[in-house]
Amino acid sequence: MSYPNTPRYGQFHMGHPFEEVLANAKRGEEWAWNQIYHSVSGQLVGYLTIKGSPEPEDQASETLLQVARNIASFQGDEDSFRSWVFVIAHRRMIDSRRRSGRRLTTTELEIEHGGEFGDVEQEALESLSTEEVVKLLEILTEEQREVIVLRTLADLSLEQTADVMGKRVGSIKAMQRRAIARLRKHMDALGVSR
Repeated sequence: MSYPNTPRYGQFHMGHPFEEVLANAKRGEEWAWNQIYHSVSGQLVGYLTIKGSPEPEDQASETLLQVARNIASFQGDEDSFRSWVFVIAHRRMIDSRRRSGRRLTTTELEIEHGGEFGDVEQEALESLSTEEVVKLLEILTEEQREVIVLRTLADLSLEQTADVMGKRVGSIKAMQRRAIARLRKHMDALGVSR
């Protein structure tokens, strides 16, 4: 499951160090904002889509507007920045659901192998359409879906995922293991090659 023009984690700076991009974004430089936008927007839209947002593009834009309003107070490295952006998206989604009186639905997709995602499972998931992945993730609990989406689609670390979800790293690892086992079993039953 990939989104066009979405750089993978570690490719944020697109030729510029993160610290330079951040400093210039704080000064309002358009080129820096373009790099921030292009580095996270596709992953935000994908995350919000799988989380069940009725308008993921709009919520991603609202998230990035809040990032722009608050960036002057941000301190940290690229990992912290990515966590911060997804915390904002997560909270905005919860607030939106509360305002609309609807229950939050989440989708978590996570495949672990030796503490990290397995390449084979990751490739199998990426070969599926977004609709197929959403349907596959329906077998998981809301929290398991959240972990999977943050770890695979948003490409966040265990620590960053724990930060976004407000949980301990150990809890995230346990949810991830259970989700992966359930997904493997289900994918095997469906005959999805991995």
